[in-house]
Amino acid sequence: MHLSDFHIKRTGFTAIHPKDFPQLQNDTFLRAARGEETEHVPVWCMRQAGRYLPEFRESRAGKDFFETCQTPAACCELTLQPLRRFPFDAAIIFSDILVVPQAMGMDVQMVAGKGPTFPEPLKEPEDLQRLRVKVDVGKELGYVFKAITLTRHKIEGKVPLIGFTGAPWTLMSYMIEGGGSNTHSKAKRWLYRHPEASHMLLRMLTDVIVEYLLGQVAAGAQALQVFESHAGILGPVEFKEFALPYLRDIARRVKDKLKEAGQDVPMIVFAKDGHYALEDLSQSHYEVVGLDWTIDPQSARERTGGKVSLQGNMDPCALYAPKERISDIVKKMLEGFGTRAYIANLGHGLYPDMDPESVGAFVEAVHTHSRQMIKQK
Repeated sequence: MHLSDFHIKRTGFTAIHPKDFPQLQNDTFLRAARGEETEHVPVWCMRQAGRYLPEFRESRAGKDFFETCQTPAACCELTLQPLRRFPFDAAIIFSDILVVPQAMGMDVQMVAGKGPTFPEPLKEPEDLQRLRVKVDVGKELGYVFKAITLTRHKIEGKVPLIGFTGAPWTLMSYMIEGGGSNTHSKAKRWLYRHPEASHMLLRMLTDVIVEYLLGQVAAGAQALQVFESHAGILGPVEFKEFALPYLRDIARRVKDKLKEAGQDVPMIVFAKDGHYALEDLSQSHYEVVGLDWTIDPQSARERTGGKVSLQGNMDPCALYAPKERISDIVKKMLEGFGTRAYIANLGHGLYPDMDPESVGAFVEAVHTHSRQMIKQK
């Protein structure tokens, strides 16, 4: 499928097209992703559009989660909310990784107090027959593309907009577990008992994800992040067989297609708790490797050998600390990573009970300390 095949139709009453976007005014995040020099270290937060913001809770009150995801105007508003409060250097489109299994024909519901739930998860290899073999990404996920296009216009060039997807293994584990899990033993059982069916499912997911990411770029996404949230549940051997090849395949195929179209969009891979795979991830065609808080910044720099930019990795719970302490923690983190080829973030998403003022203190500390460090060079 060519990028031109993705047509963004109407959003609201006026046609919103993925062209003539306002000019980007702050490209610090994109430059850091490519390893170029910046005036300050850019910063954004995973789940920056989230329940910790009172305005987010107000917008979402009484509305079905996935219905919100399917409403471009609502996604746009939720994406923009944190930018009105904080000087983030990037925005990430409000959506969910589980829209991909939905596009493949699975029913996913967000159950209050329980989280995402699949009423009919995949149990045995024959259940793969229930999935759509050929997914029309433009038809099934067009609402995400519309949200991206609308947001690119409404963001008025303030900061770049990041698109994202879940990675194949992470999505596969949700589809088999039927929701969140501590052990992921049902999904891992497939890897050991049904390796061929596992690879078949992972290939199906990869094909959809590639088209999905290309559609996001065609719609206006300026960077892409792939979330391998369940990397830590695999050991190094299983990761190398069931996760890494597909992560590499996604980056390679997306980049090849974009190259044909004369486009270049930085890609980030975030494999939570996958520190055993850091060297492999740094050689997987992604410009940026995202890190969780269990990795020492200096050691991450050494192990990735300057091949990639790094993103992360403050423990989200550090935001419960007093503001002065947040500033000290950020300073130490910046000293560990250095200010070049680095994007500050948390090692995971923001939690709902966090104080927005602490988020503001985090962003301010990154900007202030990094500007001073760069000046002193």
